[in-house]
Amino acid sequence: MEINRLLMMLLLTTVIESGTGMSGGRGDVLPLERLPQEAVDVLNDLPENIVIAHRGTTFWAPEETEAAMRWARNTGADYLELDLQRTKDGVLIALHDVDLRRTTNVGEVFPERADSPVSAFTLEELRKLDAGKWFNTAYPERARAGFVGLDVLTLEDVVRIAEGCRIVRDEDGKRIYGKDGEGRPVTRYEPDPQDNGNRPGIYPETKEPQLFPGMEMDLRRELERLGWYHPDVVRLKTVPVKEGRVGVANTPARVILQTFSDESLAKLRQAFPRLLPACFLLWLGNEASDLKSRSPEEYAAKINYGIRQGAVIMGPSIGGAPNNYDDLLEPWQGAMIHRAGMRIHPYSFDTEEQMEEYTGIKAGQSEQSRTDGMFTNRADETIRFYRKHVSQSVQQRPEPPEAEKVLDALGYKK
Repeated sequence: MEINRLLMMLLLTTVIESGTGMSGGRGDVLPLERLPQEAVDVLNDLPENIVIAHRGTTFWAPEETEAAMRWARNTGADYLELDLQRTKDGVLIALHDVDLRRTTNVGEVFPERADSPVSAFTLEELRKLDAGKWFNTAYPERARAGFVGLDVLTLEDVVRIAEGCRIVRDEDGKRIYGKDGEGRPVTRYEPDPQDNGNRPGIYPETKEPQLFPGMEMDLRRELERLGWYHPDVVRLKTVPVKEGRVGVANTPARVILQTFSDESLAKLRQAFPRLLPACFLLWLGNEASDLKSRSPEEYAAKINYGIRQGAVIMGPSIGGAPNNYDDLLEPWQGAMIHRAGMRIHPYSFDTEEQMEEYTGIKAGQSEQSRTDGMFTNRADETIRFYRKHVSQSVQQRPEPPEAEKVLDALGYKK
């Protein structure tokens, strides 16, 4: 009996050290922290099976432009996702890449500075760039003359679009500015005549935060100025919503924060005394905050760190075309995140095959879904998928209109 007991203890030790559970999982015996009550309360404010419009859309319009964000709003996305960077003069803008080559004509306007980082340009300089024309060259089958001349958006622009506005422009598509109390030019906004009543939230990422010291506090200050954050939830700006339409913008969960950075996650927690929902993004790589391996121990450590720093959501990359990212959301990984009480918002979905895989529909096991929301480049298709397969709440929404008809109605003609 003593020998059998020792053998069993040896086996159990081996299981724990390897991260392989007795049931055949890979992380079901590793210790995980649990969300504190404050974080649970924050999660309760979030809708389930949410549709996160990744950069507005990368498929139908130039990413992170007014066209992409207005399209995502009118299509019915729950959140407008954007990448935050900061200009030389301290303005928070929506742009993904560290430099401007891929998504603007910087090489034509500032040829000697074409490889300079975004942070080397003032907002006034960025407004001289065309952030839409490149799309027509890259994707001629989806090109539109109305995309030419689109400009770089600020965080305020995205918030105003979520509220149902558009930027006031002249006949050539240039912004018409007003002046603030000190005589400085400010963008003018007006009710969007093509607004259909959807009021999404926003899902900003602190992009490359090591390049922008203090951007977490900058984000808080700007959200407070816009009425989209306040330590006292009852003092948030009221955003009128219509019954039967997306109304996230008028809830305490109107903003979800996201970052890949360990340091930025901690700084976001410090910057926002009222806990906001935050997503801790995962990437396999060699940077300081990246996962360095697929081991269950390292995965559990990331989950535990996220919980300690106020995250309530994990955002792993998923596999499959067209991006073919490392799959960091295998079944055992999804089980670990859910065991900790967190939700999962993976990135980024482009195809129905991916949606079927990670919701468990493909295997006929929807009860074992590994996603509670999707970063998607095709918000229209994701809404249709949810309406068909998953969420009763999404089924109550109107069927999204055809993507190209939305762009036509918004004035982006071919």
